[in-house]
Amino acid sequence: MTIISWIILGLLAGAIAKFLLPGRDPGGLIGTTLIGIAGAFIGGWISARWMDHPITKDFYDGATWAAAIGGSLVLLIAYRLLFGNSRD
Repeated sequence: MTIISWIILGLLAGAIAKFLLPGRDPGGLIGTTLIGIAGAFIGGWISARWMDHPITKDFYDGATWAAAIGGSLVLLIAYRLLFGNSRD
């Protein structure tokens, strides 16, 4: 997969993570989108590095999507824990 496909995957993974974890985010839509992109990269890296599942070149691989969404969820939860009360 190219860098553009990882960015697209991150945008979609961020939207899915936001759907699975609703509520107010300190960064709004842009912050959630950036977290999704970073989560896709981190999830893919963790999957390839420590879970012995190399990243495939197929955009529609279920494990790649699961790693991207999982990474996005972890980053979104951490972001809310660190900066959750900044918009009050």
